[in-house]
Amino acid sequence: MKYDREYWDDAALAAERIPRLETLYGKTLLITGGTGMICSAVIDVIVWLNCHRHAGIRLILAGRSRERAARRFDGVLKETEYQFLPFEATAPQIADVRADYFLHGAGNANPAVYAKEPVETLVGNIVGLRSMLEAARKNPCSRLLFISSSEVYGNRADRREGPFREDEYGYVDILNPRACYPDGKRAAETLCAAYRQEYGVDFVIVRPGHIYGPSVTDSDTRASASFSRDAAAGRDIVMKSTGEQRRSYCYTLDCASAILAVLLNGEDGEAYNISNRNSIASVREVAEALAAAGGVRVVYECPSETERKSYNPMNHSVLDSEKLEGLGWRGVFGLKEGTERTLRYL
Repeated sequence: MKYDREYWDDAALAAERIPRLETLYGKTLLITGGTGMICSAVIDVIVWLNCHRHAGIRLILAGRSRERAARRFDGVLKETEYQFLPFEATAPQIADVRADYFLHGAGNANPAVYAKEPVETLVGNIVGLRSMLEAARKNPCSRLLFISSSEVYGNRADRREGPFREDEYGYVDILNPRACYPDGKRAAETLCAAYRQEYGVDFVIVRPGHIYGPSVTDSDTRASASFSRDAAAGRDIVMKSTGEQRRSYCYTLDCASAILAVLLNGEDGEAYNISNRNSIASVREVAEALAAAGGVRVVYECPSETERKSYNPMNHSVLDSEKLEGLGWRGVFGLKEGTERTLRYL
């Protein structure tokens, strides 16, 4: 993605929406999944704070590849400005590390991989999180934030279409291998609750809706990611469905500010939806917004059987944002602003 003054101005706008932001100053933050779409945007906000607010936030990036981290943040972060910690989400490990906050965002979030590697997807959600919970357990007074998913809600039996509240759960077909992702996230959330009760670990959970933005990775096969890359490259957007499902969308920098708002202000043991009330739209509307921003068309094709297996089974995934907004957070970028910026920075 392209980093320019306008992007950093946007990062500043996002940072302004985080209540009690000074709480993070001078602290150490360990992040897993830092090269992914969501957590790399969190790191961008931290970089802006350190550069322009002299926040003194120490970063530990935990991941599989030091080289990948260096490439992702080339020109943004010098390797002397963060500590790299080897981390593999599917392998148990005890991190001997000191940190004030643990942000766990590592794990497979690629629908195409769900179909090919359901075992690794499910196991990674549990094993990687347990390693971070153990690290948090060894750091008294620390807090862990787990990035879950809106897919934990499943489908309502009555097919009602109102927004999902944080205490409302529907049906997930546990014998469908595609359930490796939502059931892995469900089990991971319960693991957080178990560590809190048994070991006193302080945790909060965020459940993002459908996140999009310029930090999308090349391997991401989610619909909005594919749409964004195609529109940025001047290619027509190809839809493999009618795109009628309504979803809660959120631009990456808004998602990053929401995560930090929950990390610093959320109530211990609670989960928070991440949803921008100005970005609730159908899949088709998102495709059309990106097409308009990129000057391309939306065309339709029939999906393959393999593609069908990877689809999100939720027929409706709009999230209630009242609990998050109760912390004082508000989104900055509506759908039009977010899609235009996605293409500008790609």
